[in-house]
Amino acid sequence: MGADAIEWFRGRLDLYDPVGLIGILGFHFFFVAPLLHVKWDFWMREVSPPPDWRDWLGYMGLLNVVGLICYRLGRRFFDGRSTPHATFWEIDKTRFRIVMPLCIAVSAAMQIWVYRQMGGIAGYMDARLNNPTAFIGLGWVFMISESAPILAAFFIIVKLRRRKINWPLVGGALLALFMLQMLFGGLRGSRSETVQLLFWVVGCVHFLLRPVPRKLVYVGCAFLMAFMYFYGFYKDMGAKATEALSSSDEREQMATQTGRTTEALALGDFGRADVQAFILYRLMEDPRDFTYAKGRTYAGALALLIPQAILSNKPETKLKEGTEIETGTGGYVPGELWSSRVYGLAGEAMLNFGPVAVPFAYGIFGFLLGWFKNRAYALLPGDARFLLVPFGVYFCLSVMSGDSDNLIFGLAKNGFLPILVICICSLKSKLFVHKFVPTYSYPVRPQTDIPIS
Repeated sequence: MGADAIEWFRGRLDLYDPVGLIGILGFHFFFVAPLLHVKWDFWMREVSPPPDWRDWLGYMGLLNVVGLICYRLGRRFFDGRSTPHATFWEIDKTRFRIVMPLCIAVSAAMQIWVYRQMGGIAGYMDARLNNPTAFIGLGWVFMISESAPILAAFFIIVKLRRRKINWPLVGGALLALFMLQMLFGGLRGSRSETVQLLFWVVGCVHFLLRPVPRKLVYVGCAFLMAFMYFYGFYKDMGAKATEALSSSDEREQMATQTGRTTEALALGDFGRADVQAFILYRLMEDPRDFTYAKGRTYAGALALLIPQAILSNKPETKLKEGTEIETGTGGYVPGELWSSRVYGLAGEAMLNFGPVAVPFAYGIFGFLLGWFKNRAYALLPGDARFLLVPFGVYFCLSVMSGDSDNLIFGLAKNGFLPILVICICSLKSKLFVHKFVPTYSYPVRPQTDIPIS
């Protein structure tokens, strides 16, 4: 993973190349995070821990070695197999000027309706904090109501395609978009929604307007880290979180009270080392009171896409096995008692099939990542689908540390309307591609000399 990270930092991989970005995340995920767990003596709470965490971090590390070898082999399956797409998607301006404002208006109207149902913005914030069931059944509503910021960004980016832009203008637009996002779902308590939006829009700028310098990316990452840290207080304390800005003493007190420390951010949000080591420990040392899901958690994640009226008795997601690996059989009570932990790609694979499944999970991930990169970088310059590529890159980044139910829900909720709009507003032109196209290496970044018209 470190080799991929170095390639990215040296500029040999595109800024949004998923291989390089996963290399950076993976270097922390697999190497730095386990060391920091031991250094800081920071471990998951409310479980019966192993006698020595270090042993099981080591065993999980050995299992990850095999998994990462499979990941690299799967990823390289598509090396040298890239061919240009047979079609070119071009934005139809006439259709775009009608459909996009209409969709933004519908999204805004839906968000206003949500606020009215909750008793205004204050009631919305209070419901999020004090009534966990307030948003149940509203997933399809959020799919529409929270899409306005990214659709507005699409509208602006297409309008700016033939204009010269400067970075202060882009920075101001991103700040305005950040504040807009707070009104359209940001106050619901999900940091990843806001991070994803900014990642997505910067990627669209990079692919379709002008290359984004890496120095600006570093500044943006510092901003996002600060946002994630302070927003963690809002998740637990609501409007009282503003007190964390008043003084360092107040902030430290709130961090101790809520557990939202810098250690939790570095190891809980950007790592799963202790959680996966604990799962391995339980499965190897005391597996008698645990029953494997045998793939049901993945079926349960896909079932989230089916309305309750059509499929009332949906399969359980990872909540059942995740809770019972921590508490023992019978610890999971639907709607009343469950664990909200996220187990990551390897963790969920072990909950389904045991440790032997980890290499296969990483191998499949590497194969799908190689396919995605192959197709994304085979797009011709200026293709409208570059508006969607950053979303795909972010999804790839989320796979390693995410669970199937979170990934499927996020893919549907955040991707459905933007993907639908781009499909509707694009003209598909067939290209004449010779049957025998020579292979080529991935470009540093797609050129942008073919305008969207």
